[in-house]
Amino acid sequence: MSSTGTLEVSTPTEREIVMTRVFDAPRELIFDALTNPETLKRWFGPPGWSLAACEVDLTVGGAWRHVMCRADGTELEMRGVYREIAPPERLVYTETYDQPGWGELLVTAVLVEQAGKTTLSTTVLHPSREVRDANSGMAEGVAASFDRLAGYLAPVA
Repeated sequence: MSSTGTLEVSTPTEREIVMTRVFDAPRELIFDALTNPETLKRWFGPPGWSLAACEVDLTVGGAWRHVMCRADGTELEMRGVYREIAPPERLVYTETYDQPGWGELLVTAVLVEQAGKTTLSTTVLHPSREVRDANSGMAEGVAASFDRLAGYLAPVA
């Protein structure tokens, strides 16, 4: 297991990346931050990126779509479908990017609250080891994005 800031990162199988972070907030707030478009726009993405489009149909079989933008005009689109929704403890969804070769990822987010703090564990299942290894830099973006989330939550929690 390695650490990226306060994000713990491991690769328990040849196709998985697991990223875990503890937030000083109840899990209801974290779950909302992961699924509410207005909240997502306040924190999602690494520094220098903004969420230009955020569509969420929070139903099993419902689609989601995010478009992140940088000031230089660079865009990154991601989208997927919700497979399981169990507020505020579990969220399972697919994730694809507008970049070729990444394939469809399966993301499972589990939120466990203890003493007012929430541990968010996100498991990303890749179609192959090669895609996982090519995507291993995602932890840096997730760590930066989760830092933004922690900053957003500080006055709210």
